[in-house]
Amino acid sequence: MLQALFQSIAQWIELVVDGLAILMVAVAALDATLRSLQNAFRKSRSLELRTIWLNFAGWILLALEFSLGADVIGTAIAPTWDAIGKLAAIAVIRTFLGFFLARDFKDARALAAVAAPTSDI
Repeated sequence: MLQALFQSIAQWIELVVDGLAILMVAVAALDATLRSLQNAFRKSRSLELRTIWLNFAGWILLALEFSLGADVIGTAIAPTWDAIGKLAAIAVIRTFLGFFLARDFKDARALAAVAAPTSDI
């Protein structure tokens, strides 16, 4: 009885966390689309496009974290080889994405630091 209650609660939590991940991707995609359309009508857009991309990629990374958390909850309830494989795939994708995204954030900060003095003139 207690185990069934625990499984039911865990399934609801998994569903909510997965829903949050989907919501994050949807909101980030809408934001990136709107900002890209706004940017299309500006004269100088090179740095802004990079900012839009980095913002969107950051949200995707966060959504992957939520998705990984939901999968951990689901796998903890009733682990199957399929669920473990899905969890491993998301963890690998998140690791690679995180590595390259961190590098891109570092490059963008360096580019912004170089461009900042000239943009004030």
